[in-house]
Amino acid sequence: MDPLPYDQTLKSMADTLADLAARVPSPVLIENAGAYVYRYRERTIHQAIIQKLARVVSGLHAAHLLAAQGFFQEQGVLQRVIDELNEDVTFLSFGAVTGDVTPLHLEYLDAFYQEEFDQPGDALASSQRRPMVPRQKIRAYLSRTIRISDPSSKAEVLRTISKIYSGFVHGASPHIMDMYGGAPPRWHVAGMLATPLTEDHREDLWNSVYRAIGSFALAAKAFGVEELYIVVRDYMRAFAAAAGQEYAHPTSDHEA
Repeated sequence: MDPLPYDQTLKSMADTLADLAARVPSPVLIENAGAYVYRYRERTIHQAIIQKLARVVSGLHAAHLLAAQGFFQEQGVLQRVIDELNEDVTFLSFGAVTGDVTPLHLEYLDAFYQEEFDQPGDALASSQRRPMVPRQKIRAYLSRTIRISDPSSKAEVLRTISKIYSGFVHGASPHIMDMYGGAPPRWHVAGMLATPLTEDHREDLWNSVYRAIGSFALAAKAFGVEELYIVVRDYMRAFAAAAGQEYAHPTSDHEA
């Protein structure tokens, strides 16, 4: 499997993002804390999906660059971020697809759209206290909503993936020790391309890109654009087939 390059896939994601973004009111310039900034005035669930997808594409570009230079620890940090962004897109999209925007969705959106600072020129005086929705609540919602035979197993898979990447984020010793080796053994702090880990992390990035394509397919469904959903779904299947992989694909009845 050769997971690089991903240029065409990332371009397709950017094109899909532009298509979806054109279907909601655009951001407008407003004055905030003494500066002019772009914001979505309506603060809808669909506008939140757009913003999360933008970060997914940007994050994949960055992870791609890190992998190409052998910075696998930093790649792992970004993949943790990207996975949580994908969870957010799935969580928000299911609310839109089912038409059941729950109190948890409303709580999430309220926290998501809060400004970081509200006092011009004095960040310490800001009254902002962002009430983040616990990640386990989002995963519990996904486990209940996605039609699978064992919701507890789905929740455990999500938790396990998060724990694996958490070691990169928080600098756990087993993850850091991957940077040490060679003949003679030394710390590899300027990239690790010439190590046995190269192929593992390249394949890991492939999985992140694949999951992100699924997020775009579900987002298209959330926007009610069935023809775009079909295009992205078929692209996802072709992406997997090109790498000799067979996975479950997003379907119209929300099966996993």
